[in-house]
Amino acid sequence: MKRIFSGVKPTGHLTLGNYLGAVRRWVEVDQHQADALFSVVDLHALTVEHDPARVRRLSRQAATLLLAAGLDPERCTVFVQSHVDEHTRLSYLMECVATDGEMRRMIQYKEKSVRARDAGQSVRLSLLTYPALMAADILAYGTDEVPVGEDQTQHVELARDLAVRFNHRYGRVFTVPKATSPAVAARVMDLQDPTSKMGKSHENGSGIVYLLDDADTVRRKVMRAVTDSGREVVHDREAAPGVANLLDLLAAATGGDPVGLAGEYTSYGSLKKDTAEAVVELLRPVRERHAELAADPGQVDRVLREGAERARGMARPLVDSAYRAIGLLPAV
Repeated sequence: MKRIFSGVKPTGHLTLGNYLGAVRRWVEVDQHQADALFSVVDLHALTVEHDPARVRRLSRQAATLLLAAGLDPERCTVFVQSHVDEHTRLSYLMECVATDGEMRRMIQYKEKSVRARDAGQSVRLSLLTYPALMAADILAYGTDEVPVGEDQTQHVELARDLAVRFNHRYGRVFTVPKATSPAVAARVMDLQDPTSKMGKSHENGSGIVYLLDDADTVRRKVMRAVTDSGREVVHDREAAPGVANLLDLLAAATGGDPVGLAGEYTSYGSLKKDTAEAVVELLRPVRERHAELAADPGQVDRVLREGAERARGMARPLVDSAYRAIGLLPAV
């Protein structure tokens, strides 16, 4: 079976965008057709200013939500990145293979470093080098495919380049992965700014539906969604991004076609009402299962412990091979 690796970063509460854009496919497709690993990549949350207690809390919440969404530990490996030392062991080797120019060309580094400076904060070295850690996350498991959104494709391309370069210089150790963009994944936009992706770390949460929002909160956010100046319900992301976003949400929640659904509505109000109810019903089982798991933290601890052991067993032989190949003396 092909091997898949993907992860979520605990820098904010998981959103409807995370679920429809990635997690639902992991649950419905990837864990059934691949040897799949899904990680809470907590080390990546340390590249910017953060509250340690919040990172721990969000890491547990993210892991619990992945299980609540339907990831099955009997079918896939669910673990926390920092619980498997091979990620950081291999990250340094990737730094020794990567170049300064490659790191500085990363779009997210450029954007986040500007935001940090504008906020009067220092720019951490880890913000520059974290693509090397991301490459290690992927390469440590002999990963074949990495399902990612467009904003992460550049990092997978870097992982490919580093794998090829390492193999050429030191002997073949790594599988060269490829990024995959699932055709069924929905691109969910902010309800208050439908030209921007719904992100979990956006300062204003009024346009973001979080997976743990209660039903009334979900309804209120959807009903207050920004629409467009016209009156016609059409699916046109350029001319009517607000309405198109609602139609995309409704289609993703019900399995319909957004263009076809547009023909069923004559008012924004009825579209909002049906979209709100569809999203409430979509998230209801996730919230209910999360509550059950949160009430039994020992079960989540067991899944994460066993997942880390399994991941470690996959990664250690490969990382040990990389250490030998690059010229490091084996431990005795």
